[in-house]
Amino acid sequence: MNTFPFSALVGQELLKKGLLVNAVDPSIGGVLLRGEKGTGKTTAVRSFAAVLPPKEVVSGCRFGCVRGTLLCDECRAREASGEVLRYEPRAVEVVDLALNASEDRVVGSLDLEAALREGSRKFEMGVLGKANGNILYIDEVNLLDDHVVDVLLDVAVSGVNMVMREGVSYRHPSRFLLVGTMNPEEGELRPQLLDRFGLCVEISGERDVGLRKSIVERVLLFEGEDAGFREKWDRKDEELRARLVAARAALPRVEVPGEILESIVAVVAELGVAGHRGDITVLKAAKALAAIKGIPSPDEECLSDAFRLALPHRLKEDPFEETASGRKRLEGVLARFG
Repeated sequence: MNTFPFSALVGQELLKKGLLVNAVDPSIGGVLLRGEKGTGKTTAVRSFAAVLPPKEVVSGCRFGCVRGTLLCDECRAREASGEVLRYEPRAVEVVDLALNASEDRVVGSLDLEAALREGSRKFEMGVLGKANGNILYIDEVNLLDDHVVDVLLDVAVSGVNMVMREGVSYRHPSRFLLVGTMNPEEGELRPQLLDRFGLCVEISGERDVGLRKSIVERVLLFEGEDAGFREKWDRKDEELRARLVAARAALPRVEVPGEILESIVAVVAELGVAGHRGDITVLKAAKALAAIKGIPSPDEECLSDAFRLALPHRLKEDPFEETASGRKRLEGVLARFG
């Protein structure tokens, strides 16, 4: 499929950083993209998938078990029988979740009759099985059933999908990069679910005339299959792919000095963020941003971006304010701590 180059996207810098951070450290818990229709959210996600490094998966595994991660029951059975598992490269894909998906369609289902009659565990794979090692994309996540969203977020954190029916269980790895989009005009997510998304980015159409002109020009060149346009931006996507590989390798070596950790905790505490998930996510995002920049510890830019990615959806809004009061408070606190 002909995909718009990720590096050719104009503006939306925080959106791009939010996706890149999750690619470097999937434990951050995904990203929620909030904004009006027609602002390039879907284009950005599909472009991003194309720029990710290929994964190495077990040959013949229907769950696509990724090298170095938990194996599914079937792959473990193959190993126990003496088989040496072989791996093959496979591109990262975008797996779409339909809004009308039932819980069984999402997590998969067990054939209880076969389990009781034959003692076998016949498992029909759900969306979470297909999503392993890929991007799980939920358009209009705010319109999805709350219980299904809760299940997805639980698995996104644990990386394992466990299905239990009448005492029969089946588990398989399900490590994916979760990306949800929503238009706030069509309804909000419950605060408890909002908090479960690691990062959140507010997206709006570009107002700058120069940027809007660049968007139109690049789209026309892309749609016209301009060879020079494709060659230029494919080369930049290759460079970005190499940076992601290097960032993943460098992440364990990124250090967070005590004074930086104190600053993170102080900002989150002053903003009145409930719980500790916000502090932890800011720290992880700052480390991932430092790894992408190739520096040994987060600098001021990394910290500012991490706060703006990890906190806005965790801040309480004043119902009497016409504008986003939480984001205004965040900017005010960052200006003082900066």
